[in-house]
Amino acid sequence: MIDAANEDNVPQVRRDWYVFAILSTLPWVGRELYEKKESALERLLVSIEVFLNKRSKKHHNALRVWALDNPHPQEEYLDCLWSQIRKLRQDNWAEKHIPRPYLAFDSILCEALQHSLPAILPPPHHESYTYPMPWVVFRMFDYTDCPEGPILPGAHSIERFLIEEHLHSIIEMYHLERKDCAAHLLNFPYKLKIPLEYCIVEVMFAELFHMPAPRYLEIAYGAILIELCKLQPSTMPQVLAQATEILFMRIDSMNVSCFDRFVCWFSYHLSNFQFRWSWDDWESCLDLDAEHPKPKFIREVMLKSMRLSYYQRIREILPEQFNGFTPVKPEPDYKYAKEGAASLPGTTAAHQLVVSIRQKCTPEEVLGVLKDLANPRSEEEADSRFNPLKIDVFVQTLLNLGSKSFSHSFAAISKFHYVFKILAESEEAQICVLKNMFELWHYHQQMMLVLVDKMLKTQIVECSAVANWIFSKEMAGEFTKTYLWEILHLTIKKMNKHVIKLGGELSEAQEKLAHAESSSSESDEEDDTSKKKVDDGEKPSEEMVERMEERLEVAQADQKNLFLIIFQRFIMILSEHLVRCDTDGRDYNTHWYRWTIGRLQQVFLAHHEQVQKYSSTLETLLFTQDLDPHILEIFHQFVSLQA
Repeated sequence: MIDAANEDNVPQVRRDWYVFAILSTLPWVGRELYEKKESALERLLVSIEVFLNKRSKKHHNALRVWALDNPHPQEEYLDCLWSQIRKLRQDNWAEKHIPRPYLAFDSILCEALQHSLPAILPPPHHESYTYPMPWVVFRMFDYTDCPEGPILPGAHSIERFLIEEHLHSIIEMYHLERKDCAAHLLNFPYKLKIPLEYCIVEVMFAELFHMPAPRYLEIAYGAILIELCKLQPSTMPQVLAQATEILFMRIDSMNVSCFDRFVCWFSYHLSNFQFRWSWDDWESCLDLDAEHPKPKFIREVMLKSMRLSYYQRIREILPEQFNGFTPVKPEPDYKYAKEGAASLPGTTAAHQLVVSIRQKCTPEEVLGVLKDLANPRSEEEADSRFNPLKIDVFVQTLLNLGSKSFSHSFAAISKFHYVFKILAESEEAQICVLKNMFELWHYHQQMMLVLVDKMLKTQIVECSAVANWIFSKEMAGEFTKTYLWEILHLTIKKMNKHVIKLGGELSEAQEKLAHAESSSSESDEEDDTSKKKVDDGEKPSEEMVERMEERLEVAQADQKNLFLIIFQRFIMILSEHLVRCDTDGRDYNTHWYRWTIGRLQQVFLAHHEQVQKYSSTLETLLFTQDLDPHILEIFHQFVSLQA
């Protein structure tokens, strides 16, 4: 296996995995090898050390939870395990965690029949193979955080590695049953020798904050933590509260993806404990800039909590001094019913439209109400089919009438889908639809999220229109708010699912066609003939397969175009910021910059499987060598993940 780690012209992630596989077995067999094959063991360790010293770690910063190493270093997984193995070697390969019942039978086993095990031959690398991605070891506690009871093993003790590995395996085995998972975690075999609650909480957050994505649904970790608090009410809630305080105090340097997960987990956790929290302890963040991560965290938690509760309840959660963090009431802001609306050019048509829709008019009648609205765009501008005033009146009036619930809004969109398609044929018109939706619902983030999702599903708007709308100047004030990035990610996922679905259908059709052709070349025996007739009934024609190939190519081109739009817009706004700061002699490293560069990194990591396919195109067209190094570094970190 060490030979596989030293192969040339293979991805580093392949070599890394084989080295990890070797190192992770040494706690189990190291003592045996030390006593019986010491020289071979030393040669192995020297080979591993040489490998580790020359490997690239460009991916490290992209996978860290925190940008700073204070108070706990955020070590790359192989570096950390190597330090733990070196410490184990210093201790003469003696550890205190692994149960070894076979030692009691040593005298019998010595005389038993010896078996020669075959050599393990790793399969050669192939381009289609995927390997586990690297990760950074999450550290939140040390022995000073555990004031009473057993001492937490040091970060470089092999016991820490074995305990964490064991806890991770319990989560892997029982994560689908939260009660069983919590019970097995609390019944950990060595619970009297370690501060178990601290170990469990650290491992749970390590799973939740794992980059680029957690192994399981985020809500699974929240549900297991709630069960742990129920099963161990005397200690677990206090340790979890301590962990929350540590996370909040270190949130300034937290990865943007982990910030989002922290917001989601904390709001979910609060909703299960009557939203009780010692908010006064966080009063110091009242004086901080609104874009600072601490006040932004509280504001985002309130908005997320409102999705899990209701507005009046959320208003009662925070102390009076935190009133500035209370969300605005989530209601529509319908301009055609406000004071002074009579002066707006579309008011008369809007009122007529309200009456018509309430009288259960048809889509054609809606178009009749809108037909006399003058186009405010000049003749030189884009095609006359796009009338922003018609879209303004129709979208805001219809969505306001359907504002009672999500279901009412969905029903309104479904009934007048034809009108949307007539009014919003071009991408510019679709962006206008989204702008008017935002103008009406800017106080209700969740409503905007579900409406965009519905419009994408019903093909009222295209994915590229959503991306361009998010990066438009009108959305600059919303740019660092979490909901906007939820919308972007659901848009990308929608596109990715479409491409995957078409790819799967094409593969299935090609297999059926190939199978049918191979059947037709067989002998003309009766069984084969009847089988052929069945296959012919299911067999797709070559023309059908060609059409499916064309559809897939179009979808892949749209997917590629979507990523090009997103990354180009990121590059434009970040470059403008960096140039402006350089010209004005100001520090570029503002809160806005950190949020934006973090979101760029998040798009790369959250959709790495799809983006990886277009990495060479991105490098040729966008991430060129003349780009600012701060932006280019994010791209290079991403590429190194699978290098």
